[in-house]
Amino acid sequence: MIEYQPSGTPLVRCIESEVAGRRVAAHALPYSGEAGEPAIRFDPLDRSIVLRRTSGRVAVGPPRADAWALALERCPAGPVLVGPGSPVEEIRGAYRAAAEGATGTGRPVYLLDPDPAGLPPRSGRACVALFSWIPDGGRDPSAGVREALGRGFAAGGLLPIVPAWTDAPAFLAGYLDGLAAAGAQFAAAVASSGEADARRRLVEARSRVDPESADRFFEKVHHCDWPAVVRAGLKRFREEAARRGLATIPPRPLGAAEPPGNSAAAARLEERAREVEEDEHRSALFYAAARWIDESRRDLTPVVEEGNFAKVFPFGALAGEAEAAFRAGRDT
Repeated sequence: MIEYQPSGTPLVRCIESEVAGRRVAAHALPYSGEAGEPAIRFDPLDRSIVLRRTSGRVAVGPPRADAWALALERCPAGPVLVGPGSPVEEIRGAYRAAAEGATGTGRPVYLLDPDPAGLPPRSGRACVALFSWIPDGGRDPSAGVREALGRGFAAGGLLPIVPAWTDAPAFLAGYLDGLAAAGAQFAAAVASSGEADARRRLVEARSRVDPESADRFFEKVHHCDWPAVVRAGLKRFREEAARRGLATIPPRPLGAAEPPGNSAAAARLEERAREVEEDEHRSALFYAAARWIDESRRDLTPVVEEGNFAKVFPFGALAGEAEAAFRAGRDT
């Protein structure tokens, strides 16, 4: 049995992170506690499979947008990730309250696995819906994508690249064809974690949904060159997604309080971070530059146009690319 316990305090984690190439400054959890459905889910923040309990307690955040907005005030500026959702959203309303609270602060918002009842009434450009792959042997994110698109949200799918499972050509073709048919705007791949415990949970998940392949999968997961195989899978995924006209990184939402030029430039720097992801130091610099823009609190486009940007930008090695990002945003 799942016990849903109301909480008067929103659970907001002010932790710098990244989801599918996009920077996230805060994570709002309307429902906290890994119990219930789906029994197996993918967490794109930890880049790992979560095995949920069949019974337990789930803390439910307050169904008031103002409470979530107040909780987010203590977090650094920048995009907020809300989610995942819950099947009880229609009754509890915590997800929608968190989403409305986040957008009400003027921040850009990513909606992770929202139940339809959790989608805010007006999307605009402030929210992008992300639907994770659920490894139950047959479910895909297409239904959620269609619902979100029909409500005016940008929407697409997130897929972990798991050696000998989700990187197989036949699997990728079915997954991407389903997203394309649903009208998805993007399909983003996430490098699954190779940590020992993450691999163990992958093996258990595969054993549950496809027992016949469990032994072969165990051998592959524990004896392959994980980084090399995952890199190859990411490359294959992105090539196949591009062939279907799908972007391979989610669009960055535009918060109501964000200067559009700042948002566009930060988005381009995040994309550069993804492009150089194998150089961890340089990738981290691009994300740091995007964070600096998010936290600048003023419209930087005039500073660029006046030729003074390099005087205030603290990452000298990236000044040229950052200025180019502002100019590219101005021209789109």
